[in-house]
Amino acid sequence: MTNSVDLSDPKHSNSSRFLPWIALLMVIIASLITLKLMGRVWWCECGEAFLWSGDVWSNHNSQHLVDPYSFSHVLHGLIFAWVFYWIAPLRRQAFGWQLSAAVLIEAAWEIFENTPFTINRYREATMALGYAGDSIGNSMGDIVCCALGFIFATGVRWYWSVTVFVVTEVGMLIAIRDNLTLNVLMLFWPVEAIKQWQTSGM
Repeated sequence: MTNSVDLSDPKHSNSSRFLPWIALLMVIIASLITLKLMGRVWWCECGEAFLWSGDVWSNHNSQHLVDPYSFSHVLHGLIFAWVFYWIAPLRRQAFGWQLSAAVLIEAAWEIFENTPFTINRYREATMALGYAGDSIGNSMGDIVCCALGFIFATGVRWYWSVTVFVVTEVGMLIAIRDNLTLNVLMLFWPVEAIKQWQTSGM
């Protein structure tokens, strides 16, 4: 006689379907605790609880729930959905785990993004000259935006998510002279001419 679990047992099936959502919640809680231990503030030190901050050159940027860069985090979700699709085509029972994995990657980035190394790199190489890291509220907003992008990409035809990606990139470029593509480029391979063009809009 063994103590093995009968996977065909409906009770086991019902309980196991909640596991990816529990994992997702644990990732969010762990990222909250980690960011707080890193010394990040909960919200903007200005004392005002804005949900949206639209000026990327002000000290409110990356300090409230969402800002223009939140759109690039939606694109993170689109990219994760595309990558996961090619690695493991989405099945109904796998959606929760893939979403949890996407949130885990995004949360890991938020933590890395708020290290002194990355903050200094942004200041030196990109248009984020006064960047001081994100508030915890902003990091949580970024994670939620990523999750929304992932959910959107898994629920529509591929050409719709590609359209959203392109429109978002072009819109950000026009609005703030920055987007996900330029952000990655300037972070790893800075181009002085691009930086001058971006900062001329201050």
